[in-house]
Amino acid sequence: MGDTAGMAVPHFMASGMGGIRTAGDLVARMEYSKNMKVDKAKDYVAKKLGLSTLEIADEYIMRELREELKIGVVTGVPGAPRGIAAKMNIEKLLDIKINSCEKFRGMLKN
Repeated sequence: MGDTAGMAVPHFMASGMGGIRTAGDLVARMEYSKNMKVDKAKDYVAKKLGLSTLEIADEYIMRELREELKIGVVTGVPGAPRGIAAKMNIEKLLDIKINSCEKFRGMLKN
């Protein structure tokens, strides 16, 4: 139960913000990777996106911005990055490392 309990709060907060429909996934990444509290994580993400903390919770604003920044959207957009490609763009945007991206880069070297 130790690992599950540690993931519950950030997961709840990300889900409550709409996950990938808004910026919930980005906020949760900052909570995990930089050990930020939710308010600080929201502020950080909003600043990186050039938006207010209210705007990062708006599905319409975030849909357009997520497409523009190529960081993934809920529904498939032909030619738009998704999966690992979107995660690599998220890494650059938020100045973080994502384990799956690191692993993928390691696989490319072999």
